[in-house]
Amino acid sequence: MSQALQYLTDENGQRVGVILSLEDYQALTSAGADPELLVGLSLDELEALAGSKLALSEQALLDDLLARNQETKLTSEESAQLDHLLHEVDQLTLIKTRARYTMNQNEAATAGT
Repeated sequence: MSQALQYLTDENGQRVGVILSLEDYQALTSAGADPELLVGLSLDELEALAGSKLALSEQALLDDLLARNQETKLTSEESAQLDHLLHEVDQLTLIKTRARYTMNQNEAATAGT
């Protein structure tokens, strides 16, 4: 969200509503139309996600397991570890792609206004 939220309160001080900027409202209402958008993240957060990588130790382990897998020298435990790391890579790729997609959509929406 681009600004701090402002709340409407009743006579008892209970929050009963919220005031949003037009930009925030449009981001929230357009988010329901596209479930792939990552809502509520700043541009800096989206950029960090889009540029994220596996930890160096996990990348080194993945590289080692992949190389040894080509030689068919993996134990069943190592094979399971490789499958787990490949699943993590897939999930990381998906979230990075969604972050880039969200940035592109936000840029297109800003250019259209």
